[in-house]
Amino acid sequence: MINFAAVKETARRYSQDIANFTSDLVKIKSLDSQEGEAVKRVKQEMEKLEFDEVRIDPFGNVIGRMGSGKTVVALDAHVDTVEAGDESAWELPPFSGIIKDGKVFGRGASDQKGALASMVYGVKIMKELHLLDGLTVYAVASVNEEECEGLSWQYIINEENIHPEFVIITEATEGKIAAGQRGRMNIRITTKGLSAHGSVPERGINAVYKMAPIISEIEELNERIKYHPVLGKGSITVSQIFCRSASSCAVPDECSITLDRRLTKGETDQTALEEIKNLESVKKAEATVELFEYDIPTHTGLVYPTKSYFPVWLIEEDHPAVKAAKEAYKKLFAKDISVYNWVFSTNGVSVMGLFGIPCIGFGPGREARAHAPNEFIEVEDLAVAAMMYAVIPQIYMRQAR
Repeated sequence: MINFAAVKETARRYSQDIANFTSDLVKIKSLDSQEGEAVKRVKQEMEKLEFDEVRIDPFGNVIGRMGSGKTVVALDAHVDTVEAGDESAWELPPFSGIIKDGKVFGRGASDQKGALASMVYGVKIMKELHLLDGLTVYAVASVNEEECEGLSWQYIINEENIHPEFVIITEATEGKIAAGQRGRMNIRITTKGLSAHGSVPERGINAVYKMAPIISEIEELNERIKYHPVLGKGSITVSQIFCRSASSCAVPDECSITLDRRLTKGETDQTALEEIKNLESVKKAEATVELFEYDIPTHTGLVYPTKSYFPVWLIEEDHPAVKAAKEAYKKLFAKDISVYNWVFSTNGVSVMGLFGIPCIGFGPGREARAHAPNEFIEVEDLAVAAMMYAVIPQIYMRQAR
């Protein structure tokens, strides 16, 4: 039996430790492929808290394990962050990690170093209060999520051969349970032309002019993309445009655009690509349509290429994973918790989107603070998250039987 009062008391006793650990992580700048120092700090904390096993895999993720039971559950928090941006927009230095007024301030506090600290201490609480019976729990501090969400879990599942029954994604959830998200693709369209001197453009073929009708038709396509009653409508937008020209006095012979395509339930990479290839403007221009490939080395130097396709996922509200999170919140706080879907994309695109492993989201913080100046996380929210992480796996194991 879970002693929920003891879980709450223990999490509150550790709340300052969680805040201090969050602060330490915020002070370490950890952009994609530059997470090495932050990864070492996570490993150090897991070892201090006496995890049964702690290691850094070749991809650069920190994998901490507690327990050795039959039911395998994982929690995931990414250690990388985006840039601070215009530092003059910050009231406090973005990498200060200052703790005041019950909050930890700085880049990554909410997205998502605070959740990472709560996750590590939540698993520590499980061990301390003997909540690991029958469980193997992995706490994963993943890397390269901001630039290529899910790639770390492609590596963990394919190369490390870790196959959890259920995963908790600890991104910010506004105090709710996240049960899904739209998918995402990065698509490139390229048109070819013929270079000529700018004084006699009729001698060339302007690749930008060939692209113009495509851009207009892409804008129109956005209005008729598939709608799903839970996840809403997919979307498409031109996010970047480039052209190649011999000089500012020449007709460009190549033009390319980048598309941000959001996928709703029932859409795949193939259906989305065919939809674009079948546009009259694309066919008339004989344009090429292709997915981007991500092949940037991780902080360990490993290159693990993947296509920039991040599938949609959605878990039913009557699934044991969702029911376990609802029960955990009810038992801890004597009130119900609502279910919603993330606006942004997470590592769930691989966990459930590619591999079909059930996952839910629960994390401290607010979505609106992600990638914004003056980012912060409430210390109280960190403690609440640690409580939830400590009890959900045991409740899930019972629900799933």
